[in-house]
Amino acid sequence: MTLDIAMVTFDCSDPDALAAWWADAVGGELNAVAPGEFVMVARANGPTLGFQKVPNPTPGKNKVHLDFHAADKEGEVARLVAAGATETGRNSFGPEFDWVVLADPEGNAFCVAGG
Repeated sequence: MTLDIAMVTFDCSDPDALAAWWADAVGGELNAVAPGEFVMVARANGPTLGFQKVPNPTPGKNKVHLDFHAADKEGEVARLVAAGATETGRNSFGPEFDWVVLADPEGNAFCVAGG
């Protein structure tokens, strides 16, 4: 038996707005399963992203986050920041691997690595 990753789900206060932001960020298609409560973003080459309304935001640092790769890392970071993301840090494991840490409009952390 094996498991396939079907969806990564975010707790949030406004699933419609956050799903729309992520759909634009990753080029996905919106599916408002329950508008205002649960919205999905389908992607051709990856798991679906889910956004579910919760009464209270998750406190503290994300225990799980998304990592993306981009051929033009700095260009993608600039695009995402212009769209409403916040750059929160930069890290590296030597000159071979470095990445930028960002937060989406509700503060969920994600990273962009690349060339």
